[in-house]
Amino acid sequence: SRQIGGMKIAVALLVSVLAPACAFRSALLQTPRRSLGRTAALRRSGPSFDPLDLASSPSWDHEKQQQEESSFPLMSAAALATLVSLPGSAVAKGGDYGIMEGRIVSLAHPVVMGMCFLVSLGASYTGFQWRRIRALQSEAADLKTALQSPKAALERLEAMDPESRSASDNAKMAALKSEINMLDMNLNEKVEARKKLVSLNFRDRHWALGSVLLGFGVSFAIEGPVNTFMRAGKLFPGPHLYAGAGCTALWALAAAMVPEMQKGKDWARSTHIGLNVLSTALFAYYQIPTGLQIATKVIENTKFP
Repeated sequence: SRQIGGMKIAVALLVSVLAPACAFRSALLQTPRRSLGRTAALRRSGPSFDPLDLASSPSWDHEKQQQEESSFPLMSAAALATLVSLPGSAVAKGGDYGIMEGRIVSLAHPVVMGMCFLVSLGASYTGFQWRRIRALQSEAADLKTALQSPKAALERLEAMDPESRSASDNAKMAALKSEINMLDMNLNEKVEARKKLVSLNFRDRHWALGSVLLGFGVSFAIEGPVNTFMRAGKLFPGPHLYAGAGCTALWALAAAMVPEMQKGKDWARSTHIGLNVLSTALFAYYQIPTGLQIATKVIENTKFP
């Protein structure tokens, strides 16, 4: 059976190579005679612009042309006859791959990719929460800086002799204390919110979900077309194939931003977020609707296992 399978694959490759070659050669050999006469006229008169010296190319041998026209169809017919004579089909479809063409393996792609969409949503949520942690830290640092000026002014007023203070000084002290209390309250809110988010470990969860999405998403994005070729012997160009390739490329590009993100580059973080938002949008708009249609056809045209 392995020898027969090898013969099938070899013949399939032979046909795939010969068929385009025959079509291309036939198109060349069926050139109208008047175009050949035009070429001969160019040789006699000399073309005005011929940097490649095409006019001096050798003339066609019409007898050889007729022989080649008849030989190529014969070669194609012989290859097709050999293909038909083999037991079963020499292309991918026809059960030659056994369980790999069955319903279980065929549905692995839609099931895993559906899970990857949920993982991408989880990764987006944890990623934005992690970004919020950094934002809260920056906001807390700004509040600490803003507190320095009113605290210094209050300390200067408090250092004055109480008897020498004017009514305006007392009013300034009251305003400064109110401002300091408000800034302290905001600072404490930021610090507590950050502590709560840090305790939920969003950073490690984001890394874990991103790793799952990159590993399983890319692997099963490749497995899907491979399984389709095993079952049908060809791929089906369309929105699902093109958008799927786009999502896979966007995942890889987003992951490529991580080293620069770890160096604190804001442009890399913004690019990472933009790429992942675009991939999730493509997934939701194209992959889910078309994927459900394809999964329905797979269920109709496959059998267990």
